[in-house]
Amino acid sequence: MRIIVQKFGGTSVATAEGRQMVREKVKQALVSGFKPVVVVSAMGRRNDPYATDTMIELLKKENATPNKHELDFMMCCGEMLSAAVMAAGLQQDGLRAMALTGGQAGIITDDSFGTARILKIDTKNLMQLVSSGVIPVVCGFQGRTEDGLHLTTLGRGGSDTTGAALGAALNAELVEIYTDVDGIMTADPRMVDSAQILDKISYGEICQLAQQGAKVIHPRAVEIAMQKNIPMVVKSTFSDAPGTLISNVRDDGGDALIADRIAAGVTYLQSLAQVMVPLKAEDQQGSVTIFQAMADKEISVDCLNVQPEAVRFTVAEPDADAAGAVLTGLGYAPVVTKRCAKVTVVGGGMREVPGVMATFVSALANQEIAIFQTVDSNTSISAIIAQERLCDAVRSLHAGFALEKSAQPSLE
Repeated sequence: MRIIVQKFGGTSVATAEGRQMVREKVKQALVSGFKPVVVVSAMGRRNDPYATDTMIELLKKENATPNKHELDFMMCCGEMLSAAVMAAGLQQDGLRAMALTGGQAGIITDDSFGTARILKIDTKNLMQLVSSGVIPVVCGFQGRTEDGLHLTTLGRGGSDTTGAALGAALNAELVEIYTDVDGIMTADPRMVDSAQILDKISYGEICQLAQQGAKVIHPRAVEIAMQKNIPMVVKSTFSDAPGTLISNVRDDGGDALIADRIAAGVTYLQSLAQVMVPLKAEDQQGSVTIFQAMADKEISVDCLNVQPEAVRFTVAEPDADAAGAVLTGLGYAPVVTKRCAKVTVVGGGMREVPGVMATFVSALANQEIAIFQTVDSNTSISAIIAQERLCDAVRSLHAGFALEKSAQPSLE
């Protein structure tokens, strides 16, 4: 039995026209010989009547700080409405379909309301429905606790996670992530006119892009698919574009990583602050004290750079004043630079290739963009810069790594 999981985002199911296009995608899967399992998000986005954010605002009008149990209960409602409407639409088209909550689909989680983790998936109900020719329409973003008493939500990107997790549990042949763009692009098209849609990308590359700011798919979903080596495709509900294949398999059927290019894309994070803390020579445990203090205050840190004379890291800009105050209270003299951004080039083929850092630095230097700090890994290079220069940085790096072309830059 060839199972395909098709996940549709909020913009795909927000309107009658969009839902009609969703139904056509499901029908295409049937014609292609697949047994579809459909996963849906809540309808629309902020300010739309049935969007999750709209429901949260309704709840908070009654209580500005609701209990997490009630908050999850409310947040599950958007997907339930969406699943019921989509199942009814498929039935109207003459197909057998049934709406299911995450719990009814067998998704069992811990009880960490708002950020629940999937513990297991009991596929018995889904397999019975699929085998009998029924199309399950599953609420994304949610599950239930092991005792069956409580609804839970999976946190940011939860519907993507639902799609990937069901794909893994059902041994699906493919997971399709439908959205309102034609695929994963080499850069934010709002910043870079020459940004291109990638025809394929490796699991590792898309995880890095997502973690560093790209919002097309959640990294946890990719990680789940990668564990079972299930291909994913990101594509548009509103066109017939082939989308972007996420896989480690080459076109010729080999199992090598897609690493024949130096760079796959440029992405970014905004609204950061850099914290630089000078250290005294005798302060051997300074870095330990600093990072423990951040942890105690529940301040998340990134871009860590520890040297004998100083510690550098970034925090979300809203946490900047609190971080500075904590460090000052410990006797340090932190220098906090607000209105920063992090720009990152990601590529599975940059590992051990001479000249990659030179290309990165040169692209920024050519635009006279000051680099406050760099951080790199085997598949990415990041720089902390002034946020006001972010657009220039993204465009310069996109051109410097020749991402608007099929060819890659010479790094000799």
